[in-house]
Amino acid sequence: MTRPFTREPTVPSTSPHQLGRRERQIMDAVYRLGRATAADVLAALPDPPSYSAVRAMLRILEEKGHLRHEQDGPRYVYRPAADAGEVGRSAVKHLLSTFFNGSAAQAVAAILGEARDGLSDAELDRLSSLIDAARAGEEDR
Repeated sequence: MTRPFTREPTVPSTSPHQLGRRERQIMDAVYRLGRATAADVLAALPDPPSYSAVRAMLRILEEKGHLRHEQDGPRYVYRPAADAGEVGRSAVKHLLSTFFNGSAAQAVAAILGEARDGLSDAELDRLSSLIDAARAGEEDR
């Protein structure tokens, strides 16, 4: 029998940008899987620690407000406390402010420089459409 997620959503006590390397790896695995047991997380980690260490880190991440769990029989099943899109937007803001002096143009230039040979015509058309839409939005103001 699956019981509903037991903890109410909380505001994380630490920013995702302030997590340790292993905590980030665990959060990445849970986001990628959507919901995961300690065994699922253990299998997804590079150079994994012990099972008990993963369980302890999952509990700590829950206490910090980054994860929630539900009980499924004897197992806890974890899921992110925050929406992936929300966390992604926060990560982009952090990336812009940390590495690109708040400039989206500098960030896009860096991405395009790295992906120069890997962009398809469809991807370039999509980027062009996004730029056109951003320009149209400015004209509406």
